[in-house]
Amino acid sequence: MSLQLEGKVAIVTGAGQGLGEGIVKRLAEAGCDVAVIDINLEKAEKVAEDVKVMGRRAVAIQADVTQWDQVQSMVDQTVEKLGKLDIAVNNAGVIKIKSVAESTAEDWDFVHNVNAKGVFLCCKAEQEPMKKQGFGRIINVSSIAGKVGFPDLSLYTSSKFAVVGFTFSLAKELQRTGITVNAICPGIIGTGMWCGPNGLADKWKNPGETMDESWKRHQDILIPQGEAQTPEDMGDLAVYFATSKHVTAQAINVDGGFTSA
Repeated sequence: MSLQLEGKVAIVTGAGQGLGEGIVKRLAEAGCDVAVIDINLEKAEKVAEDVKVMGRRAVAIQADVTQWDQVQSMVDQTVEKLGKLDIAVNNAGVIKIKSVAESTAEDWDFVHNVNAKGVFLCCKAEQEPMKKQGFGRIINVSSIAGKVGFPDLSLYTSSKFAVVGFTFSLAKELQRTGITVNAICPGIIGTGMWCGPNGLADKWKNPGETMDESWKRHQDILIPQGEAQTPEDMGDLAVYFATSKHVTAQAINVDGGFTSA
């Protein structure tokens, strides 16, 4: 990959593993220095060290994206330690796999506080240094669940629909500032949501089926291409958004054709 983003500085939240880690590494490969943000500092530090091995600057910062003071601090620390902020990928997210009947008000608040409020707070803080320099790329991570409904995912789905709507509105607020705002909508990826303990592959098993068998079956029946997407696929779209001047107010699916029908 060529260094299209040489000299740029990025923040990625929820970057200590999985999807966020894949996005961090794609941005670093494209030339970015990266602030690796996670609620788990040890995981963030490990990813930051990997970025340094790639020849880029990196800092690990612990932050809870539901807390305004911590979000503002992560942006301030990024600008202080890396010099500026050009690209922000707001990826931190959580899930509860429950029916509406099983869910509690506390479940609703937990999912929406991280997935929706967290994106709002991050964008609110990140846009300020971008406005000052007249350039910025804000990339929010939604989901194909932000466009279609799924059983047992009502809380998650509603939070991801919120991210898409918020992204479109913020893009129009910032349309004359040099800042673009877009959303990545990942499809089916073999991270914790699907393949972790009590993940969807486990919950949606057929009788007598192992979790691995369920995972393979769901890839085959849900994805026209027949195989899951990867964190690196989402990183490729993040690089595209980061390098595209006239792409804004978009929510693009990376889903192997899942939402084409």
